[in-house]
Amino acid sequence: MINKESVDKLGYIDEPIDSGINLVNEINRLKVEKNAVILAHYYQSPEIQDIADFVGDSLALAVKATTLKSKLIIFAGVKFMGETTKILLPDAKIVLPDMNAGCSLADSCNYNDFKSFKEKYPEHIVITYVNTNADIKTLSDICCTSSNAEKVIESIPIEKPIIFAPDRNLGNYLKNKLKRENMLIWDGFCHVHQRFSLERLIELKKKNPNAKIIAHPECQKTVLIMA
Repeated sequence: MINKESVDKLGYIDEPIDSGINLVNEINRLKVEKNAVILAHYYQSPEIQDIADFVGDSLALAVKATTLKSKLIIFAGVKFMGETTKILLPDAKIVLPDMNAGCSLADSCNYNDFKSFKEKYPEHIVITYVNTNADIKTLSDICCTSSNAEKVIESIPIEKPIIFAPDRNLGNYLKNKLKRENMLIWDGFCHVHQRFSLERLIELKKKNPNAKIIAHPECQKTVLIMA
C-alpha cells in the first residue's frame, strides 16, 4: 500500500559523471558487480536501448521487473515509470538516471490541485491513467492503462459517477464512446499528442490516399475522427 508520505521519502542521487571513462564498459562492469538490471523505455535513444537488458513500454517493464532476481533496477525512463516499478517492488532499489526526466501528462496533474478537486466530488469513483505520478495514484480508486480503460469503466455501474484523470483526450474519448454522461474529466494532456494537428494529417493523407490512419486515444478529437 502506498501513501503520500512514503512517496515523499524516496531517496534520489544526482552526481556528475567522469567524462574520461568508457561509459559502456563501466556500465557493463557495474551491472555484473552489483547484479543490476537496466530497463529502457521504447522512447530512449538507440545507444541506451543497446545496453539495456529489457526494452518496452513503461508498465510492461515494471511488471517485468517483478520477475527478476535483481534488487537493483536502473530504469531509463521518466519519473513516474520508476515510481511504478517501486510500487510493484517495494524492497528493491530503483535508480533513475535523471530525476528531471518528467512527463508532461503526469505533470499536468498536481497533487494538491487534484486532491482539492476530488474532495469536491466525494461520491465519485476516481480512475487515473497509469501515466501519473505516484502521489496521484494514492488518491485513486483504480489505475488503468489506455488498453484496459474501456473495460475498467464498463465494470462500474452506469449510475456511479466517475472522475477520470489526467488525460482529457483519452477521458473524453472514453466518455463519448461509452456514453458516460456522469464522468468528470481532468484537464490534462500530453504535449506531444497535442501537437498532432488535423491540418497536417489531412496534408499527409492527400499525399498518401491509400494509407490507413492509426491514432492513440490521447490525440485530440479531430485527429481521432480522421483515424
